[in-house]
Amino acid sequence: MRAALVHRGPDEGSTDTFGHCVLGHQRLKVIDLDTGYQPVSNETGEVVAVYNGEAYNFRELRAQLRSHEVRGTGDTPVLPHLYEESGPRFVERLHGMFALALWDGSRQRLMLARDRLGKKPLLWTRLPDGTLAFASELKALLRLPQVSRDVDVEALDAYLALQYVPNGRTGLRGIHKLPPGHVLVAEGETERIERYWRAEPAEPSAGEQEWLERVRTTVGEAVRKRLVADVPLGALLSGGIDSSIVVALMAQASSDPVRTFTVGFSDARYDERAYARLVSTRYGTVHQELEIQEDVAATLPRLAATYDEPLGDEAAFPTFLIAEQARRHVTVALAGDGGDEAFAGYERYAALALTRRIPLPVAKAGVSVLRALPKARREPRSPLFRAARFLEVAATPAHQRYARLMEVFPMEARRALWVDSGAARPTVLTPSHPGITGLQQLDLETYLPGDLLLKADLASMAHSLELRSPFLDHEVVALGLALPDSLKVRGREGKVALRRAFADMLPAQVTKRGKTGFGVPLGRWFRSDLRELAHDLLATDRGWFRPEAVRGLLDEHESGRVDHGHRLWCLLMLELWVREHVEAPILVPAA
Repeated sequence: MRAALVHRGPDEGSTDTFGHCVLGHQRLKVIDLDTGYQPVSNETGEVVAVYNGEAYNFRELRAQLRSHEVRGTGDTPVLPHLYEESGPRFVERLHGMFALALWDGSRQRLMLARDRLGKKPLLWTRLPDGTLAFASELKALLRLPQVSRDVDVEALDAYLALQYVPNGRTGLRGIHKLPPGHVLVAEGETERIERYWRAEPAEPSAGEQEWLERVRTTVGEAVRKRLVADVPLGALLSGGIDSSIVVALMAQASSDPVRTFTVGFSDARYDERAYARLVSTRYGTVHQELEIQEDVAATLPRLAATYDEPLGDEAAFPTFLIAEQARRHVTVALAGDGGDEAFAGYERYAALALTRRIPLPVAKAGVSVLRALPKARREPRSPLFRAARFLEVAATPAHQRYARLMEVFPMEARRALWVDSGAARPTVLTPSHPGITGLQQLDLETYLPGDLLLKADLASMAHSLELRSPFLDHEVVALGLALPDSLKVRGREGKVALRRAFADMLPAQVTKRGKTGFGVPLGRWFRSDLRELAHDLLATDRGWFRPEAVRGLLDEHESGRVDHGHRLWCLLMLELWVREHVEAPILVPAA
């Protein structure tokens, strides 16, 4: 299992037995390089732990543990002592990103915990003999011969709908993800899972200027906390407002030039390098660019080996490559992940409110007119295509609209795809609170951990690069949720508070930009670079999908009648996942 995870921690590792419990880890050295080895224990050796991540408040925690003997100078050795003082709820005292396993020998208790927002992954399963096994990635669990590889068809249907497997599933039956903000406590053959945190709004402010000052202060502090490292550190700079703010604040807090990395395409519609250069020039960063060449098919096997859970987010492709580029120069990189959820940056938040003003008959008629136009079918980034998609959502019953906004394959398309049309289930995405805040909370619990954080963690750790996300500081998130709607969305523009709070620190071209996303030219790829590979891989008949439906998607796309690039990518990555991970031989080490 450790051998499957060496990429996450190539610097050192160990396997240690404590009675009925075996703990293994692989360490990436970031702080406390010499004395931060694992596992860590309390003074008696009865409480031991292994840990993945960073606790940014470790200095305060060490100061609070003066009556304990805490090894070294870093964060991991505080864990057993915090547990001694606070029991399983000690995780509430950790500020940062983490997945951990802790064994209490006196109680014969195993505790697993995951950070508040799910920045670090943690999977677990029960083996047929009752043993509980856990790991940071599915590929480690698949090293166990006893682990079932039965595909969860219901989870795959949800994947086709959303481009990720939601609700703590992995694509395989019986293998679960511990939800963000939860602990699992196992004693014997029973376990209980408890929530210790949920995203709730912070206390309100007196007025607009106070809100903006709090945004500047809270985000600035979150960036500064994430600059602590005993190894080289840089930033992934996309040219969007989130990563640009991170770089600006890093430059203010650092005496040395910040190292920045960006990725682009020769296709101008998908290239943001010009905006990244503006920020780099303003702050004098040591800037490096990577232009993605069109040898896509050659990179796909490496991508498939990395993503051991089905993931159809095409941004995984450039994220994987820019992480590889950055790791050649730094061990830690800050990124802008989470800014859209924390500060309401998605256009769909404004779009959903606008759909309520459009009568259903008008929306349905508008869809018919627009979809008859070639550009509204072929160009996903064109205004006509986006307008048609918006009207499709407006033509959907109100309680289904947000799910429809998020779907890649809507239910009718999945019914046409599955051999058993009954395998297609309704997509349920229902906010627990009204308004924009409710949508933010919904995304924080679904799309963020299920897609964005999984994508970022696997892409970066495949190259032994630690990513840190200041906008996912839980205090930043609470503040973003609390903002009044007027500082979240104005017209089609989101992240109003961020744009205003940091306007004087960024080039105007950056603050005035709308959201574009980390896209790739899938439409062209499936008509050129990926055409032959897609035909070969998607011709495989597993008995799940109607072959004629898959061929229809390929034919319509290649003819240019409809752009199915995103859907074909989801099908392609699903097939690669099955081949690489489900059907791969079980690797059993020699005795």
